[in-house]
Amino acid sequence: MEMTPRENMMAIYEGRQPEYYGDFQWAVKIMIDPIWKSDSMPKDGREHKDSWGTVCVNPIDGAGKHPVITPENAVVTDITKWREQLVIPSLDDKDWSECQAKAAQVDRSQHFLEYFCAQGIFERSHFLMGMEEAFCAYLEEPEAMFEMLTAIADYKKRLIKEAAFHIQPDVIFFQDDWGSKQNLFLPPDTWREMIKPLQKEIADVIHECGMIYVHHADCICEPIVEDMAEIGVDIWQGVIPQNDIVSIQERLGGRMALIGGVDGPAIDDPDTTDAEIMTEVHRCVDTYCPAGRFYPGAPAHLLREPNEHLVEADLRVYGAQWAREHPIR
Repeated sequence: MEMTPRENMMAIYEGRQPEYYGDFQWAVKIMIDPIWKSDSMPKDGREHKDSWGTVCVNPIDGAGKHPVITPENAVVTDITKWREQLVIPSLDDKDWSECQAKAAQVDRSQHFLEYFCAQGIFERSHFLMGMEEAFCAYLEEPEAMFEMLTAIADYKKRLIKEAAFHIQPDVIFFQDDWGSKQNLFLPPDTWREMIKPLQKEIADVIHECGMIYVHHADCICEPIVEDMAEIGVDIWQGVIPQNDIVSIQERLGGRMALIGGVDGPAIDDPDTTDAEIMTEVHRCVDTYCPAGRFYPGAPAHLLREPNEHLVEADLRVYGAQWAREHPIR
């Protein structure tokens, strides 16, 4: 009998034989909750404030909102005074009824119900201060910065529990980009001191609430992959090939599943041919699927059309072919 999308992705997750290899996100239904809605903004290219007071712009032709922080509009201008300057949003006045109604329509035998949790503790820190000022605060005032991060993490833990109470997600998609395509934003030891213990607390709450923890970071995380597995990240989504993925798989020994591998920017040109897209998809599958617990796909679904569609179409065909030709014994 044919596997459902959920069954197929769980087979990969558990190291069993799937019918095809493909993107884990094919098997999820994402819920638009009241917190996400309160932080959303129109794609009008104009400045708007999110629920934390951060000024953001969502470009008309862009991929999504981004913060626009200046000395005049930064929420936190002095990390030692963050308690006086930061007002953490309330979770008490949110109406979950619309989200609950949509969640009730999801057939969980077919798909995972996925809760999208945007702007993790690192991202929120630079959303509040601006990237340069946040970096300085991490290194020059680590005690004050850790206190603010703890307050943000406490908010996240409460939020995850709220989501669990109202819609009982199967999966959380926790977004926090910890690096660029060249390196981590923070030195690894700083990340371990400031981010890791708080992220471990968040991971514990996620698991206590019965969710699979998918962490999105479409960037370099190679220096901290063992730490990610140690704190309880179940699946790292956004594994760009600028990481040495084969080496990462060897180091992890299957302790954390991975999603990604397709070099999106390399095939995101208007002149990219179908053959070039196919070659990159096949390279990803052939190189990374042999280690197991790997979901091939684009680390971020932001490719131009028709390139995005062609990646998925070819992956669906070749991912099934590869599964047939490489059975798990």
